[in-house]
Amino acid sequence: MHLQQLQILRELGALGSVTAVAEALHVTPSAVSQQLASLQRGVRTPLTRKQGRTLVLTAAGEVLAAAGATALDAMAAARTAVDEFEGTASGIVTVSGFHSAAQALFGPLVRELGHGTDVPVVRFTDEDVAQSEFPALTARYDLVLAHRMEHSAPWPRNGVRTVPLATEPLDVALPASHPLAAEATLDPEQVVGERWVASRIGYSPDDVLRAISAVTNRPVEVVHRINDYGVAAAVIAAGGVVGMLPRYTSVAADAAGVVRRPLRGVGTNRLIDVLARPENLRRRSVRLVAEALDRVMAELARA
Repeated sequence: MHLQQLQILRELGALGSVTAVAEALHVTPSAVSQQLASLQRGVRTPLTRKQGRTLVLTAAGEVLAAAGATALDAMAAARTAVDEFEGTASGIVTVSGFHSAAQALFGPLVRELGHGTDVPVVRFTDEDVAQSEFPALTARYDLVLAHRMEHSAPWPRNGVRTVPLATEPLDVALPASHPLAAEATLDPEQVVGERWVASRIGYSPDDVLRAISAVTNRPVEVVHRINDYGVAAAVIAAGGVVGMLPRYTSVAADAAGVVRRPLRGVGTNRLIDVLARPENLRRRSVRLVAEALDRVMAELARA
């Protein structure tokens, strides 16, 4: 029993003929007859009867048509409620961000959105996961800030939408007193012999170190495995190690007295994207937050 069948039954009772129902619903008389036959197979009591050359409802058909009208009204109310929910600007929007993006973007995002009854209410969570785990977070959050290396496999398309935010280089991070800090740019041969602080395996800085090792055909000595860029910057500033820090979102690096230098010869770009379920992006409040994130990220990249 489907709503379309109930609608046809109701219209048959109101209009009095299969032809009139077909015209009202913009379908063929054959389609109307098929739907009525399918509906009849689902119940034991006859729903229609012949009256001369026309088809009319039986008493059981009238009862079912009345119940169908109630169901159709409830469905219309439900659709209206969903439309209003999707159209409001002030709904709650949940946002997850990996650590560096959260630190760099969450505060400016709040300022960008402002406050009031006509702006989204944002609920933040930080989720520092490996690249492969970001798409699954869309089941728990409306918007997921995610990153992947430029040369890596794209995000899945099935059930997930990608909103690009930025292409962010990872730079070599050095203590200000390091001899290589005087260089404008660096290449893998200059840095492969350094002692490193790197992320855990599966995260962007470790990907770059593996590329450095591959192009120089030399191993890289990783002394520390630290995912938090603020902590990594503090360790780098203390001397004895170098690292890889993102250019735009490692906001603690400058305060820690760390200098960053571009690395040529290997791919160091990571893509920062917003991932979301398609149905979530139908909501105006979610789209407003995604658009605000885009503006905040663009401003950060220009700074």
